[in-house]
Amino acid sequence: MILVFGGTTEGRMAARVLDEAGTGYFYSTHGDGQEIDLVHGTRLAGALQVEDMAAICREHDIRLLVDAAHPFAEQLHRNVLALAERMQLPIIRYDRIYPKRDPKLVYCRDYADARVQLEEHGITRLLALTGVNTIARLSDYWHRHECWFRILNRTTSLQAAQKAGFPIDHLVYYEHDDTARLLEQLQPQAIITKESGRSGGFEQKIEAALQADVQVFVVERPQYPPHVASDVTILLVNGPHSLRRAVERLLPEFFSLHSGLTTGTCATAAAIAATHRLVTGEKPSTVPVVLPDGETIDVAVTYGEDYASVTKDAGDDPDVTDGLEIRAHVERNKAFEICGGEGVGRFTLPGFDYPPGEAAINRTPRQMMRDNIHETVRITITVPQGREVAQRTFNPRLGIVGGISIIGESGIVKPYSEEAFIQSIGKCMQVAQASGTQRVVINSGAKSENYLKALYPDLPKQAFVQYGNYVGETLRFATELGITQVTLGVMLGKAVKLAAGNLDTHSRVATMDKEFMAQMLTEAGCDIDLSDITLARELWDKIPTDRLQAFAHVVIGHCMEHCTPLLPHGDLIILLLDNEGEVYS
Repeated sequence: MILVFGGTTEGRMAARVLDEAGTGYFYSTHGDGQEIDLVHGTRLAGALQVEDMAAICREHDIRLLVDAAHPFAEQLHRNVLALAERMQLPIIRYDRIYPKRDPKLVYCRDYADARVQLEEHGITRLLALTGVNTIARLSDYWHRHECWFRILNRTTSLQAAQKAGFPIDHLVYYEHDDTARLLEQLQPQAIITKESGRSGGFEQKIEAALQADVQVFVVERPQYPPHVASDVTILLVNGPHSLRRAVERLLPEFFSLHSGLTTGTCATAAAIAATHRLVTGEKPSTVPVVLPDGETIDVAVTYGEDYASVTKDAGDDPDVTDGLEIRAHVERNKAFEICGGEGVGRFTLPGFDYPPGEAAINRTPRQMMRDNIHETVRITITVPQGREVAQRTFNPRLGIVGGISIIGESGIVKPYSEEAFIQSIGKCMQVAQASGTQRVVINSGAKSENYLKALYPDLPKQAFVQYGNYVGETLRFATELGITQVTLGVMLGKAVKLAAGNLDTHSRVATMDKEFMAQMLTEAGCDIDLSDITLARELWDKIPTDRLQAFAHVVIGHCMEHCTPLLPHGDLIILLLDNEGEVYS
């Protein structure tokens, strides 16, 4: 069991990540003001001392702590660390993403230092964006100078301000992204804010102040951990992907399936390590990689004579690239350049991020390398077994030859990721469009595709796209891309689900509805006992031959009901295929 200390944006995100496991956990907040939907979590509201926390841990067999509290919640951080020491529990500290410190800002070690620096800079009109609980800490300043505090518009905040003796007429209430308005209204010389990170709106406050030519004072975030705890395991994360991977490492059984890394993240990590060795001569065993969403994960690397490498870990996703070695060779260059070597495919058709002839390294991995590497180098990515493994991927169908693709939008592979499969469908539809075909033929798999190719022998192979179970998503891609002529081939098992309105025909989402099947048989003039039917395809042997076309017409009609609205300006043909390749329209 996991105990989360939340009450923040990071706390909400932690709950969202843990809910994916379908496993119970506890979510603790100081008060009950935060609105949060917990699917599998149990809410604990109220201030907890170390003894209270320890009792909860013993009662519920807590084995992992997630500290997702505010970076300035110093006492809570100390309590969580004391709890971890007492109970010998590991901690995952879910912190925020912080921008680099800007020399145009005045950084203060703490509030005492802030008071000194405000005086030294001659600030006599100040807008404080540090929250109601900091009024007392800045009392020496606001008793002598004009100061406004922005607070939350709730009774408890107003009461706290009154208790601190702050003048009510100098309180302003928080409204979303209102810093620019307040600056124009109050005309302060400066603002003071906490180093609260991206999720605390730090960058927006700074941008508004600098645009208004207002000086900015920043109270630095407290050091974490608050003191060294030599026998406590502490993992620092700053995003949902790194949180999940940390939980998978420290409490492997919490998630039944584990996440992995995209080929793009592996290539980026290898390039970072190779660049680091080129510049410093050092060979760290792990390197930090900033993902597209800005969070950071650590990736294990190894080294060869003139390269660094990462072994692709797909987690529990059934990915044929799992276990592949992805290498990066780095050399000084006049410009930053990314190249594909042995085992990395090349585009031969239009419709991708880059034109034919370019290495199949997609836009996101290339951007990851640019964002993570700040040297002028040429990076060459190679995959020793890439050419062989590529034959078991979509690449030959997509016109990518010579190896695998270096891909990945998020940098992380979720196990059995629907998102990744749907993205691959979208890419196939783009390639089909770019091939110039007048009609795109979508189908559920290799068997149905072979039957359909015989019907459309003149279409290029790129015109045939497999939708798997995602009929709805594939038709939506067609509409978004402006593809107007679509043939949908479907076999009976998926057709009866689609006819019932299930645009995702996966068995975990939709099951065979015998009652609806009986209705369709009645519409087709068939009287058949379905009590012993276990698979829809068994109907082909039960329906009289002279009623097959009528039944197919009914099924197709119901499928058209649900599919036509997804291709409103197109010409949609639905073909029903039997087990032997007979086609009904």
